[in-house]
Amino acid sequence: MTTNSIRSQTIAIAGILQSVYLADQIALSGEYSPESFNPSINSLFEFDAASVEAVFGGLHGVKLGLELIIDVLGGDSKVHNKAVIRYTLGLLLLEKKLSRDKKLMTTIHQRLEHTAMKAEHYTDNVSSTASSIAAIYQDTVSTFKYRIQINGSMQQLQNATNADNIRALLLAGIRSAVMWRQTGGRRWQLVLRRRAILAMARDLLRDL
Repeated sequence: MTTNSIRSQTIAIAGILQSVYLADQIALSGEYSPESFNPSINSLFEFDAASVEAVFGGLHGVKLGLELIIDVLGGDSKVHNKAVIRYTLGLLLLEKKLSRDKKLMTTIHQRLEHTAMKAEHYTDNVSSTASSIAAIYQDTVSTFKYRIQINGSMQQLQNATNADNIRALLLAGIRSAVMWRQTGGRRWQLVLRRRAILAMARDLLRDL
């Protein structure tokens, strides 16, 4: 693997971790950090980005995800590790299934383009587009037999806004999983190349 490919894969996996962590936080408390939420959601509208980091508007957009790589893969976790890992592996599996369905992939792309045309997503608050993104997720990814079951507070999960934000984040996580696969990432690399990914995450955080 080249340094560039490790860099791209590290940013992509950071994007997945960031999305599922935020979804987990919303499910538990209904709260999230806009500084991380907005870049994750906006990544869905970056159709022709020049690089993986450009999808998030730069490394700052995936800072939380890079920190989570160190936390999750480094084995010194203080977050809800089991849930984050389970959701991450679930998204990788869903993306693999989705990649085999070109028609569904095209549908998602077209509907995201339509949503992007209707919304000014580069704002301080992108939650207004979450309901549209959530509908895309429900009509496409949720049709698979395998589904990710998000656990949390029933009060938070029954809140319509929270539910929309969680579904939007899961679709954003799948977007990152697509980039992970496109840059050569495979599930087994999370184990065998853990040290290289960890080292790159630390290097990228030092650049911030």
